[in-house]
Amino acid sequence: MAAQCVTKVELSISCDNLLDTDVVSKSDPLCVLFLNTSGQQWYEVERTERIKNCLSPKFSKTFIIDYYFEVVQKLKFGIYDIDNKTIELSDDDFLGEFECTLGQISAEEIKDNRVVVFEMEARKLDNKDLFGKSDPYLEFHKQTSDGNWLMVHRTEVIKNNLNPVWRPFKISLNSLCYGDMDKTIKVECYDYDSDGSHDLIGTFHTTMTKLKEASRSSPVEFECINEKKRQKKKSYKNSGVVSVKQCEIIVECTFLDYIMGGCQLNFTVGVDFTGSNGDPRSPNSLHYISPNGVNEYLTAIWSVGLVIQDYDADKMFPAFGFGAQIPPQWQVSHEFPMNFNPSNPYCNGVQGVVDAYRTCLPKIRLYGPTNFSPIINHVASFAAVATQQQTASQYFVLLIITDGVITDLDETRQAIVNAAKLPMSIIIVGVGGADFSAMEFLDGDGGSLRSPSGEAAIRDIVQFVPFRQFQNAPKEALAQCVLAEIPQQVVGYFNTYKLLPPKNPATK
Repeated sequence: MAAQCVTKVELSISCDNLLDTDVVSKSDPLCVLFLNTSGQQWYEVERTERIKNCLSPKFSKTFIIDYYFEVVQKLKFGIYDIDNKTIELSDDDFLGEFECTLGQISAEEIKDNRVVVFEMEARKLDNKDLFGKSDPYLEFHKQTSDGNWLMVHRTEVIKNNLNPVWRPFKISLNSLCYGDMDKTIKVECYDYDSDGSHDLIGTFHTTMTKLKEASRSSPVEFECINEKKRQKKKSYKNSGVVSVKQCEIIVECTFLDYIMGGCQLNFTVGVDFTGSNGDPRSPNSLHYISPNGVNEYLTAIWSVGLVIQDYDADKMFPAFGFGAQIPPQWQVSHEFPMNFNPSNPYCNGVQGVVDAYRTCLPKIRLYGPTNFSPIINHVASFAAVATQQQTASQYFVLLIITDGVITDLDETRQAIVNAAKLPMSIIIVGVGGADFSAMEFLDGDGGSLRSPSGEAAIRDIVQFVPFRQFQNAPKEALAQCVLAEIPQQVVGYFNTYKLLPPKNPATK
């Protein structure tokens, strides 16, 4: 596999004086990044977090994109007021958009893959709430070349606590201080308010040189100073103390490091053959193969498979169907090989998957129910074996193509929460025009997915994409959107477990 070396750039997004479309409160904006392929065809790449009740948001989520000097890369930033939980933007208030090329904006090149791991807590913070206690969070800012402060990270909010202990978090060294150990970093501590009027508790300034002196046995401590209070009150000392218990610089491998270092992506396809798809002989069916030989299922297999097969050395892909009655007993199966060979369900390349699908379709009866958990657990069993690896040699990607009407939602939630602990990602492509709210629920972008017992997924491993958004887009647009989160999911898993690529010099 030939890897093209490209420059990665990081875009930080903020807005001022947005439209207020909410009657009682303020807009709840998020920013969506779209890339242009040709003409007026745009496809969504990524979204920031949603910020509640704010008309001048500073988003902590940045966009990291590949920069090609020789290509005019058109970007569009859309701002939406989000007042519901659906993934669709059509039911949200549109606040405005801005189009430009990547060359026109001030993007920051990422040359440094060092990351800073923080453990921080605070004590005796000022109480800003009349009823209850402050809800503190921290914001980290770096100073740009023009002297302005740019927010680079926002921690979680700790509710009702003047002595908060934040969960460990990571900030890239490039984001924090451009990799300069002596560059000033500003840290602000705020009391979160649901109406968006967050109160400043206090501020301190520091550098990485000072921060990295911290250890659990000897924390580095900073007084939180609120200048307005200090000027008003002669006896003012501080508004609390922030304690840094750990500040460790580590080098994180990139996705390219893992792939070039010998990590294999193992690709499995799961196809929904339930009755809700319609009779394959009818032109109204989602499984109906048109006179030119395509349908939405085949298009999704081709689009995603053609990209991912380059990362799999043997290009042999297991392909399963679920929700159909299969011969000879015509029992319903939720996990049958599309080539009807249980001992060898592998298909030779994407073409082999397509051939198996075409051969399988007339031999089965579409039935039900729509159960995802068996095929997720099947792939997870292989990923579980891979956890015994000492290096980052295997990662599993399951592509489920479905019409979206899921029956075993609780079992699927549990299967995903379990799979999140494994080297595995799940891509769900929704075909047809069904209600995909259950699929959006499984995609943990709005917060951690939880099992029926309440256990939270330790990482987001599900990416859901409705096919209908790409019906008029170029074929590569679907693949780019569907696969957008895979690199960071691969990197996130292996970095969490401190696994290096098989051919990494450090492992020799």
